[in-house]
Amino acid sequence: MSATLSAPVREAARKAARTAAGGAPGAARLRRFAPLAAAAVLIPLGILLAGGGSWPAALSVDLSGPLGSASDWIIDNRDSHPLFLYFLGHISNGVVLSVRGVYLVLLAAGWAGVTAAAGLVAWRAAGVRLALTAVAAFAVCGLLGMWVPTMQTLALMVVAVAASVVLGALLGLAAGLSDRTYRALRPVLDTMQVLPAFAYLLPVVLVFGIGVPAAVLATVVYAAPPMARLTALGLRGADAGVLEAAASLGATGRQRLLTARIPLARKELLLGVNQSIMMALSMAVIASVIGAGGLGDRVYQALASVDVGAALAAGVPIVLLAVVLDRTASGARAGGGRRGWVLAAAATVAVALAGRLTGRLGWPDAWYVDIAGPVNRAVDWMTAHLYSGVPVVGGTADWAARFTHWVLDPVRDGLQALPWWAVLLLVGALALLVGTWRTALTAVTAMAAIGVLGVWDASLDTLSQVLAAVAVTLALGFAVAVGAARSARLERWLRPVLDVFQTMPQFVYLIPVVALFGVGRAPAVAAAVVYALPAVVRITTQGLRGVDPVALESARSLGATGLQQLRQVQLPLARPALLLAVNQAVVLVLAVVIIGGLVGGGALGYDVVFGLAQGDLATGLVAGTAIVCLGLMLDRVTQPTGKDA
Repeated sequence: MSATLSAPVREAARKAARTAAGGAPGAARLRRFAPLAAAAVLIPLGILLAGGGSWPAALSVDLSGPLGSASDWIIDNRDSHPLFLYFLGHISNGVVLSVRGVYLVLLAAGWAGVTAAAGLVAWRAAGVRLALTAVAAFAVCGLLGMWVPTMQTLALMVVAVAASVVLGALLGLAAGLSDRTYRALRPVLDTMQVLPAFAYLLPVVLVFGIGVPAAVLATVVYAAPPMARLTALGLRGADAGVLEAAASLGATGRQRLLTARIPLARKELLLGVNQSIMMALSMAVIASVIGAGGLGDRVYQALASVDVGAALAAGVPIVLLAVVLDRTASGARAGGGRRGWVLAAAATVAVALAGRLTGRLGWPDAWYVDIAGPVNRAVDWMTAHLYSGVPVVGGTADWAARFTHWVLDPVRDGLQALPWWAVLLLVGALALLVGTWRTALTAVTAMAAIGVLGVWDASLDTLSQVLAAVAVTLALGFAVAVGAARSARLERWLRPVLDVFQTMPQFVYLIPVVALFGVGRAPAVAAAVVYALPAVVRITTQGLRGVDPVALESARSLGATGLQQLRQVQLPLARPALLLAVNQAVVLVLAVVIIGGLVGGGALGYDVVFGLAQGDLATGLVAGTAIVCLGLMLDRVTQPTGKDA
């Protein structure tokens, strides 16, 4: 067997990759020479304009005055302007009533009714094993002494996830059926997902005040984009042959959508629901900063006193909620019969009534397990024995110092040493290599906007951390995903680990990370990698598993090895999913930039946190906008554009 596949299989893979990129060979050659043309124009222009150095102060704009005036106007008119009274006020009231209604239902059902409902719903949706998992998860929430906060968070998340899934599905439906809408929505989704929560918490609080409405809105803004992206990916990737067959049978556009496109996109839709659940729950702690209460508030209070054990006791129920909701959604199966659901509902009501009649609505105080003490002792041991002085390999502090010295410092210093016009030229050239002139213009404009905002050096510092974190995330994520795609057993073992990584609040594992790596940019990068890795693994695994079995069977019949199948068939055919994984790595790493600012990451993350803490709308919003511009630029230089991109 030769080192390459036969011509038909190889050509099919190349055709699939070329189709996904949306570029013909002529267009590819044009893009190859485009950077040379851009360099011939922009280098002399840059020398004439400035010659080098950081962004010129004369080209920057101070927005503190206008943003301060906007903040004052909102405060002065929040209780009297028609916009607040007749529109935003109704949204706020609707959110409050929805969350309160769900919470009252949970309280009325009692711990026995809620646990029974979780188990029965999981049983009807996905089987006995998941039912036992759901019952055990809710029992652990009670044993940890977190029953009431868990119900508060569950009520908030039910409303937020429902709104995120509905909004994301509608946006994804529009983007999946229209190329123009897809191109128009991409920057909107980028902004929703990349704009750090801390950056828009202040304007949200200014408009809605501290409380549940602001928390739900912030969660929806963050959790809806993955659902929209994956819905669009599934609809746009539907088998053209099936759609053509449906059209040949006289099916209307609506019938093709309901009977062909949506069923074919079921895996992507369920994955979108999964990602929305995970990201909504990951916002629980951040939402507690503006009055969401529940488990997030317990985590935040525990970390304020540097009590890792208490923080973990409140963080574990967040993970368990995510596991139960995720497994129930992704494991849902068709059928089961209406009678079964009626019996399950009747059993739930019976258990809830029994609990109410016996006066046992709240979790029994005697059923409580304290884990704070052992966890704190374990953290102290890790700090004492792993931080430094480990023979041969060195301590974690040494690893962090080496990563900072050999990776983070050179990348940051190299970016900041480049003249501003050279950075714009480099961004434009990279965008042209993967896209069109419009793509390059968008990327360059986003980068130039950072300079205009007056945060050029801080943005390059943040960019160096993001590039390092994305590189580590993709290297680890793709390697793990290849193994998971080839082994169903490995994928099953990885699922709970990925759930923990993605749903455990960043604030919870931030203290152990700092205890192990110290304060600085290295722990900020580590936190970003831990948070972004699960999404990359899930999306990549889904893409590799979704490759056409006919192509794989053809490669195997020709004697291709496993590595040849991966390199020449699976990776080219899974290209859209791989590009989406890169996109999600970028946006999720950027989302944790703020958390990095709390542990010494500095740069834009620190500015956003400082703006929220001081009520300084200008500082926080400008830094947050710069992060969005970084995300938009990175998206454009990593995501090929074209007809089917």
